[in-house]
Amino acid sequence: MEANRFALCSCGLAFMFFAFHPVSGDVSYSVAEEMKRGSVISNIAKDLGLDLRGLSARKARIDTEDNNIQYCSVNLNNGDLVVQERIDREGLCAKKASCVLKQELVLENPLELHRISIRVQDINDNSPQFKEDSLKIEIQESAVKGARFQLDEAHDADIGEYAVQGYSLQENEHFKLNVDTKDGGRKYCELVLDKELDREDNKEIVLLLTAFDGGSPQKSGTVVIHVTVLDANDNVPVFNQAVYKASLPENSPLDTLVIKVSATDADEGMYGEVTYGFNLVTGENSNVFSLNPKTGEVRVAEAVDYEKASLYEMQISAKDGLGLASYANLIIELTDINDNAPIIYLKSLTNPIPENVSPGSEVGIVNVQDRDSENNRQVRCSIQQNVPFKLVPSIKNYYSLVTTGQLDRELVSDYNITITATDEGSPPLSSSKTVQLSVADINDNPPVFEEQSYSAYVTENNKPGSTLCSVTAQDPDWRQNGTVVYSLLPGEVNGVSVSSYLSVNGDTGVIHAVRSFDYEQFRSFKVHVMARDNGSPPLSSNVTVSVFISDVNDNSPQILYPAPEGNSFMTELVPKAAHGGSLVSKVIAVDADSGQNAWLSYHIVKSTDPGLFTIGVHSGEIRTQRDISESDSMKQNLIVAVKDNGQPSLSTTCSMYLLISDNLAEVPELKDISYDEKNSKLTSYLIIALVSVSTFFLTFIIIILGVRFCRRRKPRLLFDGAVAIPSAYLPPNYADVDATGTLRSTYNYDAYLTTGSRTSDFKFVTSYNDNTLTADQTLRKSPSDFADAFGDCDSSPEQKPPNNDWRFTQGQRPGPSGATGGPEVAMGTGPWPQPPTEAEQLQALMAAANEVSEATATLGPGTMGLSTRYSPQFTLQHVPDYRQNVYIPGSTATLTSNPQQQQQQQQATAQQAAQQALPPPQASAQPEPPKAAQTPASKKKSTKKEKK
Repeated sequence: MEANRFALCSCGLAFMFFAFHPVSGDVSYSVAEEMKRGSVISNIAKDLGLDLRGLSARKARIDTEDNNIQYCSVNLNNGDLVVQERIDREGLCAKKASCVLKQELVLENPLELHRISIRVQDINDNSPQFKEDSLKIEIQESAVKGARFQLDEAHDADIGEYAVQGYSLQENEHFKLNVDTKDGGRKYCELVLDKELDREDNKEIVLLLTAFDGGSPQKSGTVVIHVTVLDANDNVPVFNQAVYKASLPENSPLDTLVIKVSATDADEGMYGEVTYGFNLVTGENSNVFSLNPKTGEVRVAEAVDYEKASLYEMQISAKDGLGLASYANLIIELTDINDNAPIIYLKSLTNPIPENVSPGSEVGIVNVQDRDSENNRQVRCSIQQNVPFKLVPSIKNYYSLVTTGQLDRELVSDYNITITATDEGSPPLSSSKTVQLSVADINDNPPVFEEQSYSAYVTENNKPGSTLCSVTAQDPDWRQNGTVVYSLLPGEVNGVSVSSYLSVNGDTGVIHAVRSFDYEQFRSFKVHVMARDNGSPPLSSNVTVSVFISDVNDNSPQILYPAPEGNSFMTELVPKAAHGGSLVSKVIAVDADSGQNAWLSYHIVKSTDPGLFTIGVHSGEIRTQRDISESDSMKQNLIVAVKDNGQPSLSTTCSMYLLISDNLAEVPELKDISYDEKNSKLTSYLIIALVSVSTFFLTFIIIILGVRFCRRRKPRLLFDGAVAIPSAYLPPNYADVDATGTLRSTYNYDAYLTTGSRTSDFKFVTSYNDNTLTADQTLRKSPSDFADAFGDCDSSPEQKPPNNDWRFTQGQRPGPSGATGGPEVAMGTGPWPQPPTEAEQLQALMAAANEVSEATATLGPGTMGLSTRYSPQFTLQHVPDYRQNVYIPGSTATLTSNPQQQQQQQQATAQQAAQQALPPPQASAQPEPPKAAQTPASKKKSTKKEKK
């Protein structure tokens, strides 16, 4: 038998599962009973499309509708639905054709419910069994061949093909077996008399009846039949109904009459006595009802519960005295009454709840079950009205406990929520469950000061460390969120950090003075104190503390006029004709204190003539008490004391010297008036400043002169068409074009042009020679053209004397030496121009020094500080008139910039041709050379020359 059971279990494990989804969100599986614990039914996460990572976070679990036995569970790691408890189809569904196990997969956050229907498939794990181990049948020996005798049925807890499928009878010579099917598919058997009995030959016949099911391998059960051969008993008891039906309310009291069955037997005597009994009752229901064997009354023997079994089906037998029997079916239906109050299950609860949870957040899941049926199991769920929570119906009998408003732990820290569930029965039944919820503190309240501002009063000259005042802030939060720490906010008082003046105790909020205060420096100041809690993140608030310093009399009066004794000599003249009450002088004093500490009074402590002068007590005005007479001393000395009104009073004295005279000529020597005169520091500072400025000025002149002498030009060689830009300083936006030739460096001239200029930007004046070339023609000539114009100057290594056309008269020579002339300097004759003499150089140096002093005062952008008239280099701002021409040595050409200048040059050439026939003119009669057309720079130069 055990081997057969193991084989059947193995077949059950090999049973193929299949899943289908009859409704969205539901899943159904088919599984064989008696599977081992831990066997995998299916991967429910994959079947429902759930995220494996969310199973654990959402607290996935399997619940049952009746909350009894949890047959399955979910593996949170892989999502498998596994067997947790033994599944016995016969124990769950008895003889029901369909056995469905209802399970629910619950997920939280958000609440999600999936119904799981597990159809338990039957396996052949039960053998057919007879009610008794042996059957006794009495048969009259007069029974004819073919007589039928019904036998008790065998019971198999399995269903379908695994139930009883047939019977077999041990071979014998008198009986054969007839197997038939009743309504409902049950198999039953009858003994058929095949050979007439003879009591004298055999009083008792023993037969072996076997019942077998349809499993593979088959399972069977046997019963021994004892047949007793009796004398004739012709009638069998007969029931008045083939099927008896009764309705019984659940929870009926014990011994309640359910129904009475009745059967009659036509025989008389012992052959007509009928005995009733249960023929076929399942094991669990065998003791629920009792049957009176004599009267046929069926009564309640045990408590009947509709929720456990709603239908009972039994077979009743009626036998006469000799064992002849007949059978009838009894069906008892239980009616449901509202005898079960709803049961509240708290499936999930978030406790404690953060007080900053938003309204509508789910904090718990409630499941309500009622075992009654139909309307009796319809449940309404509610909570009290004075809490910020409500129940929201979710899925089936599930409710979500959600918040309806903002929670505040500082107002209410705990809630006792009573959940009430009421069914729809008559009368309705209800139950309640109390849930305690705590609100977790969140740092949502900053510290609040008891006052909006604080004031502290302290007298000046206080001791460091003295207590000024105390600030207090309250934080209604809990624990560290409500712990307050005080500190000073950064700031400055008179440019000094506030921490140098005050300190605050971080725990108590007591403010102490760090230093001694001086009322005369500042009378009040404000600081900001911050109260911060220890929450995360911390919250804080600020309050302003005003510190007022009260004055004490710690400053003596300070006399402004006259100066205190010993520091200066102050003398006042008093006319001899002064009358009584005339104002002579006034003592002026101040006191750094305030209030009555600064109220001053004036008194004459000592005087030469006590009755001559008096002083105003509050004004300090010195007046004559009487007219001045001739007998009064000319020299009067007054000592005045100035007192304040403090406690104690402080005072200062000063001396006042008065001379009674109409003018100082009448005053004799004042040597006897002693005074101590000190040198003024201001005079010393002025002397030092004057010496420094003078030294700096002289040093500057020396440096400028040195730079000028060091930057004198050296002779430059003439290259074909060469244009050089020196490295010396140039005015802004100007470049230097070196003039090259055989002249000495003293007489070389420089032309300036803007760095962004083109050829047409050159401006030249006409020369005194006959031949003049325009600037465009000159600059655009090739090197060979210049070679022709200059002659063979490059072919000979020795320098040749210039042409006679380049000889200058004494009046044409630039510089101071050109002021006088001689006959030896006629045009085209005479020696080379000589360098300036020492006298001329000295005169140029003195003129440069004078211009340095003028330029120093008006030095600005674009000026160089020295006159370029006496320097090898110059700017356009100081160009003399005679430097408007650029001469090319070895040639009679003079560069000019425009055709108008060419015409002027031609005119000048004609004049020069006429002058060659005359004697050399004097320098004083020499005409002024024509000026070139003015450029913006040259206009600026002309303006400066006019100013000079």
